[in-house]
Amino acid sequence: MDRRSLLRGTAGLAGIAGLGAFPGSAQAGPAGMPTYTYLRDALKTPLRYNPTGEFIFPCIRGVYDKISGARSRYYLYYAPHEKPGGICVAGADSLNGPFAEYTNNPIIDNVLPSTTVSHVSSPHVTWDNATRQFFLYFHGENTTTRVARSSDGLTFRDETPILSTRLVPGLTETSYARVFEHVLPGRGNKYTMVYMGVLGGRRRIYHGWSPNGWDGWQFAQTALVNPEPDGLTDISGPSLVFRNGTVYVAYHGNDGKMRLTEVGPSFDRENHLGVFYSPAASDNGRAAAPSFGTDGGVQYMFYEAGPRLNARICIARAA
Repeated sequence: MDRRSLLRGTAGLAGIAGLGAFPGSAQAGPAGMPTYTYLRDALKTPLRYNPTGEFIFPCIRGVYDKISGARSRYYLYYAPHEKPGGICVAGADSLNGPFAEYTNNPIIDNVLPSTTVSHVSSPHVTWDNATRQFFLYFHGENTTTRVARSSDGLTFRDETPILSTRLVPGLTETSYARVFEHVLPGRGNKYTMVYMGVLGGRRRIYHGWSPNGWDGWQFAQTALVNPEPDGLTDISGPSLVFRNGTVYVAYHGNDGKMRLTEVGPSFDRENHLGVFYSPAASDNGRAAAPSFGTDGGVQYMFYEAGPRLNARICIARAA
């Protein structure tokens, strides 16, 4: 079936903010992050494509103002992590959800044009206005981050590896990447990536930059955010948050909580600010990999909940 097989819900009333961008809100958590409350599981069930009974790394993207013929206002990208993985998408007309599965999932499987891998996972989608295309970043294997592109957000092509462990010596994994429009002074870039790298057996947050989001990528050789100041051994699932005239990284730790660290517009600092979301009872001890959006002036957070390799996708709404 074509993209019309994304089911349609009640029409939303407002748009989505840039992923990670927030309007003003009441001071609640670190840096004024709002108080998020679990709303519902994101996906309508049962699902046609559900090979392992677990899903991770949501990415919410407003598409109604970017392409014609979109069958939902919002597309939610997600994936299983366990083999074989598979990049999936679901649609809804409000960030309240729930989201209806696209019947042609997975939109990318582990048989890639250039190779076959054990699994593909951790999708993040960025809209590139210059080329009027969606760029989809994902990993497979854990040592390699890739990008593919699409004009409709559903049919992706030109899978290309852009990051691997050989580009940052000492790392044994380079995965869970998100890419945002953000200029780092003096680097000639338009896009900035944050991702998880494993150094000495510990998960840390690293970054890279590109002039166009597709190629010309360069990568910092040292970590941007480290787990030790948080009293943790591992951190992952990074997302950029733009507010208060500065830049933060939101991420989760091995204790199941999500935290915020200020890195600044130039990524020249590491100011750990603490926890902005602790797991609710329904999260089964772990909340991870946040993706943010705004609909009708209301702020939402999509995240994975539950133990690693047994997680589901949830929606939380700001108070």
